[in-house]
Amino acid sequence: MWPFHADSLSFVAHAVLRILPQVATLSIAHVMTTLRKVSISLLVLVALAGVGLYFLTRGDTADLSVDEVAGTDPTLQEPDAEAFPTVQIAKPVGWEAGDAPKAAEGLAVNRFAEGLDHPRVLYALPNGDVLVTLTRAPAAEDDGEGGFMDTIRGWVASYLFSEAGAAGESPNELVLLRDADGDGTAEIQQVILTEGLDSPSGISWGDNTLYIANHDAVLAFDYELGADAVTSKARKLMDLPPGGGHWMRNMEIHPDGGRLYIAVGSVSNIGESGMAIEDGRAMIWEYNIETGEPRQYAAGLRNPNGLDFSPWSGELWTTVNERDMLGSDLVPDYLTNVPVGAQYGWPWLYYKDNIDRRVEAPMPQFLMEYTRNPEFALGPHVAALGLVFSAEGHTMGENLSSGAFIARHGSWNRKPPSGYDVVYVAFDGRGNPEGKPVPVLTGFLNDDGTTKGRPTWVEWAGDGSLLVSDDTAGIIWRTYAPEAQPAAAIEPNQGESLPPQRELSDPRRAFEEDYLREQAAQGNLPGL
Repeated sequence: MWPFHADSLSFVAHAVLRILPQVATLSIAHVMTTLRKVSISLLVLVALAGVGLYFLTRGDTADLSVDEVAGTDPTLQEPDAEAFPTVQIAKPVGWEAGDAPKAAEGLAVNRFAEGLDHPRVLYALPNGDVLVTLTRAPAAEDDGEGGFMDTIRGWVASYLFSEAGAAGESPNELVLLRDADGDGTAEIQQVILTEGLDSPSGISWGDNTLYIANHDAVLAFDYELGADAVTSKARKLMDLPPGGGHWMRNMEIHPDGGRLYIAVGSVSNIGESGMAIEDGRAMIWEYNIETGEPRQYAAGLRNPNGLDFSPWSGELWTTVNERDMLGSDLVPDYLTNVPVGAQYGWPWLYYKDNIDRRVEAPMPQFLMEYTRNPEFALGPHVAALGLVFSAEGHTMGENLSSGAFIARHGSWNRKPPSGYDVVYVAFDGRGNPEGKPVPVLTGFLNDDGTTKGRPTWVEWAGDGSLLVSDDTAGIIWRTYAPEAQPAAAIEPNQGESLPPQRELSDPRRAFEEDYLREQAAQGNLPGL
């Protein structure tokens, strides 16, 4: 029952009628004020977007050629920090039917497999089967706590991924490629594993065990050579720092089969998100298969990718993507050896003793003293990924018989673009890189700035040809020298260890004695 009398209702109605115009006026004024604020905010955002677009469409144009910033003694310009990154993305348009990359003189190239959804890491099994991970970055987790600028960064990253052909949900598949009739084309192309995969990258195999590196963990599966499916459940061997800006996790098994090496890139460019989030990142991990113990093997590597063992020394080598926003000529990606305990300086240093003044985190004491200089620069912003050394039985010909093959995925932040090719780096008889990168496969980049594809990984096929994954095109290329005979294995360096020093000696006294003996022998010291 209504609690008011009729005349009370009349009073309320009259009062409401008197107040409504005022309320309406207030509401309209409030709405107009709000609209003005929103309009101003939108104008500010549009202005900022315009300024950002202005800088993004201009950026820094390189002064040096890629080769000038490559090799054992690269030219390193003075750094010029950028407030806005240089952006020049080559949008993928795919390959026409029958088209292929341009191979170096004496080489042929054909499609080994195609129709794959973003193929990345390749791994050849001992029986000749080839495995490839179909993968993309893990879905980003937005906890809503990043703020406005993080949201903007997310939009920019999403745009860049989309333009570069890397956007979309990860297929999370392991595919078997088998060339059963030996004609150079994989007529068998089948998915053998999906369960447990989450943005998978690295692959290794040993002792009937298949190892897969997800973005956040290393898994093991029972798998016998020749099987058409992986039917066992996954066993987690170790956790890895998940996702992040550099999400790929390449992996290589030691030739003795006892250890795994896993490359983990950084979240950030130069630690701008704080160093706490970089814990366990920008490094290579070693996992002991027998004991189940992981350890940090080498650090200061912003984004290590390709891994292989030198046939000369047996030492681990890697390709590394260096930092951005110091201009189109800095900093060159590199190829280098990785002895245990190695430190390469990221984020504070690059190329041994070049300090990055942008880094806010305090630099560890004496870091410069024990930071190593990379062995071989691969050029600025080339995005060096897959790596293999020359192997016994390869058919790449005599001119490409003693070195390393590297897939340079291609730049997004250099004018003019760099990479988009597969190159060869020659090594001397002692296992040291020399010269400049030599093109092996080119023609991925079009004259109009688009790209047919992006070379991603390299691996030896069972017949000695070199396989190259092309992720945006969904193709595995195969290149070889038709006239070449299978190459012999590279002879490893042999040497004897220095004898142990059994007693302490004064080096100055020993020098003086040697000097006096030498002078006496020359007759310069009468009476001696």
